[in-house]
Amino acid sequence: MSAFEESLFPFYEFAVKRAGVGIHAVNSEGRTIIYNDKMKEIEGLDLEDIRDLSIMELFNFRQQPSTLMEVLQNGKEQLNIKQTYWNQNETEITTINNSYPIFNDGVLIGAVELSHDVTALEKFVLEPLKKDREPVLLDHIVAESESMKKIIATAKKAVRAKLPVLLVGEAGTGKDLVAQGIHHEVPVVDSSFYTLYCNRSDHQSIDRLENELETDSSFTLFCERIDFLSIELQRKLLTVLESSDLHQRQFIASIGEDPVELIASGSLLKELYYFFASFTIRFPPLRERKEDILPFVQRYLDRRKESLGTALSTITEAVEDLLLSYSWPGNIRELEMLLNEVASLTTAETTITVDMLPLYFRNKSTVQDQGLTILPSFIMPSEKDLLPLDQFLREAESYYLQRALTIHDGNITRTANALSMSRQNLQYRLRKNKKGGEA
Repeated sequence: MSAFEESLFPFYEFAVKRAGVGIHAVNSEGRTIIYNDKMKEIEGLDLEDIRDLSIMELFNFRQQPSTLMEVLQNGKEQLNIKQTYWNQNETEITTINNSYPIFNDGVLIGAVELSHDVTALEKFVLEPLKKDREPVLLDHIVAESESMKKIIATAKKAVRAKLPVLLVGEAGTGKDLVAQGIHHEVPVVDSSFYTLYCNRSDHQSIDRLENELETDSSFTLFCERIDFLSIELQRKLLTVLESSDLHQRQFIASIGEDPVELIASGSLLKELYYFFASFTIRFPPLRERKEDILPFVQRYLDRRKESLGTALSTITEAVEDLLLSYSWPGNIRELEMLLNEVASLTTAETTITVDMLPLYFRNKSTVQDQGLTILPSFIMPSEKDLLPLDQFLREAESYYLQRALTIHDGNITRTANALSMSRQNLQYRLRKNKKGGEA
């Protein structure tokens, strides 16, 4: 390499770091090589969080395969692909990706992905349909299960009390709809509904909120996933809220798991929890209230037909069986997105059949129904891909622990109990595997 070529490296490094698109490059094993500032902003992670983990360990691709890993596996570029996925904090991310294979002397050595963040745009685009272009009312939320009926009843009590409300549950369980329902239960003239999408390092959103609270207007504020804020920003948010007029405003917040677990792990400020905990409403995951699935689907089809004039009105019995047998890790949100995808591709069809469901969903449902597990490639390697035994055992243990965490929604205590080990031992093994096997 010439001296001139070496002199260009600082310029390349500066360009990658300041680029307006997310750049994520991995080697042939899926380990991160380049991860620029824009990608950190999009995915909410730091280089330290991802350095020793593969893409599949870092993110949850529920709806489709990772575009970066697809390129790494087949060596073919993928252009203008929209992808929705979730990070380890269960933050939903939507990007438009251009992904390219990297070859050296004809050998595939890695892949690079250029990503445009459209998460906020997707939320904006989906919001009118989710609201059915009219206010969300508590009585309009599907509640066939006893647990959802209890949630609606408690939410109505919170409206009358006019006290802060805390919504607890996995991503996609409908916490945002109940928050909107609380706002619209007792209409107030010129009252607005605001959502604060919490991000670990977003100081500006808290500053904008502080300026808004200085006005005399009444409104409902929904702080979505306060456990995603850093403790520093949680303290700042608490200070801002405590200085506001609680009689004029309705404050609602959501968290992703049990508050005791979050406080113990240092992810939730105890004082902020106390501020919102006057009314605490817990949302069970959809897999625990499957009697809500088919009524939700029918409500979706009825309202879409009413608002857009579409022909879809029913689903077949085979589709019902698939929907009821699936575990819905993304909850109601995942079900709604599946229906959006199916409905957007229909013309004159009146009934959703199995062959109209996306292939990725049919495959996942079949695997789940048969009790099968898709194993990573290192479990069944070819002869030329055999690993040293120590490396194989480390990667197998890491994969098994990550699968167990996924099944238990990242909850350390529940995962440790399921594996018949102590919480401390599980945390030790996770740290050891992340460091490459060093004790």
